[in-house]
Amino acid sequence: MIKLTRRADLNLLGNSLLVTWIKDPAVAWTGNKNRASRGVLVSEGKILELVDEFPNAEFDEIYDASNLVLIPGLINCHHHFYQTLTRALPAALNKELFPWLTSLYPVWSNLTEDSVRASTRAAVCELLLSGCTTTVDHHYVFSKALDRAIDVQAEEIKSLGIRAVLTRGSMSLSKDNGGLPPSDVVQTEDVILKESQRLIDQWHDPSEGAMLQIALAPCSPFSVTDELMSASAQLARENKVLLHTHLAETSDENSFCENFYGCRPLDYLERVGWLSSDVWLAHGIHFLPEEIQRIGRTKIGICHCPSSNMLLASGFCPVEELRLAGAPVGLGVDGSSSNDSSNLMQEIRQAYLLQRLRLGADQFSHIDALELATKEGARLLNRDDIGEIRVGACADLALFSTDELRFAGAHDPLATLVLSGAHRAEAVMVDGEWKVRDGELVSVDLQDIVSHQKKAALALV
Repeated sequence: MIKLTRRADLNLLGNSLLVTWIKDPAVAWTGNKNRASRGVLVSEGKILELVDEFPNAEFDEIYDASNLVLIPGLINCHHHFYQTLTRALPAALNKELFPWLTSLYPVWSNLTEDSVRASTRAAVCELLLSGCTTTVDHHYVFSKALDRAIDVQAEEIKSLGIRAVLTRGSMSLSKDNGGLPPSDVVQTEDVILKESQRLIDQWHDPSEGAMLQIALAPCSPFSVTDELMSASAQLARENKVLLHTHLAETSDENSFCENFYGCRPLDYLERVGWLSSDVWLAHGIHFLPEEIQRIGRTKIGICHCPSSNMLLASGFCPVEELRLAGAPVGLGVDGSSSNDSSNLMQEIRQAYLLQRLRLGADQFSHIDALELATKEGARLLNRDDIGEIRVGACADLALFSTDELRFAGAHDPLATLVLSGAHRAEAVMVDGEWKVRDGELVSVDLQDIVSHQKKAALALV
């Protein structure tokens, strides 16, 4: 709950100037060595003070966090919002990546601006409720009806108030030319590059604390030409934006690269000028030990998507090997057609369990899993203003209650969020503004969003 204190006349202050004390959490995990045992002060979208005894600064209101676990807002480094429209689609069940994709391309070709808007709202709301405060989206399916798909996403992102990196995805290599996607969802390189520049000019914010950024994201080796990969890299660097793609997700992809390009996926990336710290890759499963070292030396980021990898039986991402080599490793929910959920807190648990299965019970802790979704995700996105609780960082915070049956009997409040499976945040703050309170979205009609999402999903099939 919030109660007012200290300054008598709050009407004299704009909301942005209010100082809020998030007071006395049961546990405060900052993601670093800083202590905040009595909470934090927040003002003007930033963390003003970490409180260990009593605030040094004046405050205007108190948020009572006495029964809550306070952590940095979670960062989702890979998603496909539009895929929330094709959860548990019968035609795509029980398939590995390539047949899964070929069964879904015809459905996704029916996307409209209205369905992109509905799916964006649904995905963002689901993410916020799970404690996520920053998200990436990778939209790469463009039919003739989708000239403004990224613009629609940007409008909804701004309306809902989550921090985001929207990637302008692309596919230019159709099945007719040796690729995987059908011709009705690919575009010419000229169209892709022109639209990429327009979106950067219109929506990208390079400043510290940016709420919305643009990155360029040719989809995958089996759906784009090497000319587009090279041109996208040049355009991104001219505009100082990041690059993103899928890579080394399956053994089929490796075989495709060897047969089509005459080299392995990582060699292909080097050939088109992508071996750089301004690049992050989704999945990153099928790498040789030497390739992991190359990735580490170049500081390429890897987004681990555990649920998607398990559902499609793609394999195990070598998370710890990549981290030890020096690569930033973030966490992603991936598309809801290969996960069927956009819950990042649950994804932390999946990563925790999957890496322990790979490495052993003493090799990967709940802290390691939480780091993937916080400070490692920030590092992957080349951001030093999010992912941790420290003075001057963006006030992106998530608070979880452990007063549920699933947590009854737990002795470590932070560990139990991961081990016992927290799935819904009690409160979420983005840029100093409450987006979730008392476990519910603030100023959002969730039932209306669910209703529109259901209608949009039915219209696709």
